[in-house]
Amino acid sequence: MRYEVDFLVIGSGIAGLSFALKVAPYGKVCILSKGEASEGSTKYAQGGIAAVMYDTDSFDKHIADTLVAGDGICDREVVEMTIREAPQRIQELVKYGVNFDKESGGRFDLHREGGHSEFRILHHKDNTGAEIERGLLQAIHDHPNIELKENQFAIDIITQHHMGQRVTKHTPNIDCYGVYALDCRTNQIDTYLAKVTLLATGGMGNVYTTTTTPIISTGDGVAMVHRARGVLKDLEFMQFHPTSLYNPAEKPAFLITEAMRGAGAILKDRQGKEFMQKYDKRLSLAPRDIVARAIDNELKLAGVDYLWLDARGIGKNELINGFPTIYAKCLELGINITKDMIPVRPAAHYQCGGIKVDRNGRSSILHLYAAGECSCTGLHGGNRLASNSLLEAVVYAHNAAMDAIDQFAKNNQSDLYNKIPDWNAEGMVFNEEMVLITQTKKELQEIMSNYVGIVRSDLRLQRAFDRLNLIFRETEELYNRSVLTEPLSELRNLIACAYLIIKQAMARRQNVGLHYSIDLI
Repeated sequence: MRYEVDFLVIGSGIAGLSFALKVAPYGKVCILSKGEASEGSTKYAQGGIAAVMYDTDSFDKHIADTLVAGDGICDREVVEMTIREAPQRIQELVKYGVNFDKESGGRFDLHREGGHSEFRILHHKDNTGAEIERGLLQAIHDHPNIELKENQFAIDIITQHHMGQRVTKHTPNIDCYGVYALDCRTNQIDTYLAKVTLLATGGMGNVYTTTTTPIISTGDGVAMVHRARGVLKDLEFMQFHPTSLYNPAEKPAFLITEAMRGAGAILKDRQGKEFMQKYDKRLSLAPRDIVARAIDNELKLAGVDYLWLDARGIGKNELINGFPTIYAKCLELGINITKDMIPVRPAAHYQCGGIKVDRNGRSSILHLYAAGECSCTGLHGGNRLASNSLLEAVVYAHNAAMDAIDQFAKNNQSDLYNKIPDWNAEGMVFNEEMVLITQTKKELQEIMSNYVGIVRSDLRLQRAFDRLNLIFRETEELYNRSVLTEPLSELRNLIACAYLIIKQAMARRQNVGLHYSIDLI
């Protein structure tokens, strides 16, 4: 099938939905969601969204905290723009029907998280992302110009390459005409043509064995831009959340929000002793890269799989009412967090780099925008400050929408649509050995977890690169003869993302932010 729309959105998290709502008054919008519309990283964001809301805080403080966390390589202009826009974007979320917790007097109830000097995290209990997703999805369903299609897996960006032109990373004016997408219900590959395309495809956490990201986070947007020869940046900066619930049987790993440490929970070793004083004066509220490395080191020194997070000092009522999702989840596993310490370990959590975009969300490919975790804006630098991600997503969705509204009316590329072929699967056969995909995925995740994790070395990176080359060749051979399926396409994307992480890590010759090599100490 062939479809033509004005605005095509790939992804149904906070970035994609916010963008869709803002461009919908100006044209026909189609949102493609890889799985169910609500099933993305936004839904799993527990902590909240950072913004300066009252005069007890200031933009300058939030800017300074972001720059410190980013370890000196943030784009200061981007940081200032994003943080100063935050209050307006928060009010828009409220207008869309999102509910943030408030105090009895009507002011927003604000949390504090690691790296923040003030209480500035707006939240909805400990399931803020789910509340944002609910409010935005309701607004989407109510809008007559927006069509939301679930179980649609975007495979490749359509460029001049698909019309027979040779495209390299040096080709000027690479143009996006839409995407090819697999309808996971019919196994047919459809052609979506659009004047404007936004990638809001989320992260790549499933490159690693243990991750807090949903299973659909396989780096699809980044991999598509890589194949389309677009510009990518800072992919070596993979943030590991210090505190995921230790429960090896569960994927994704359940997140224990940083807001719990902001409320007073303390990290302790297996003997019940505090240890963060050995690593940073901010103790358990140090930025995530520092805390994750500290826990990783303590795990290796002790030869154990998890440490403790002690939340018992917070108070029973505050724990149950403020963190009901975590309380209920732990109780299911026989852990009463009002009496027991919580077993935790780091898990891959957030991709700070991605598709390089300008301040309007424009990628290096014409008519292609990116927002949210798949993008690299310059806000995070070497390490994301807690709860700045939802803020970045909504700010850049707004900026991209404003720019796209201005640009799409001038777009006459639809004159070329008849030259764009549909997907050709002639001669392909079904792969009947799923083990070729599942085992390769496990191998890839083990390689990345063991060699390209929280702490790295030149030798580990080279070993990872060498082993990845074999996996790449085997998978490309399988891809070139097989009918395309979602698992096979996801595997190709994960391999592409792993390659990019390794290559950019090998090129980074200093320890900065989330990239930490023992050879660079």
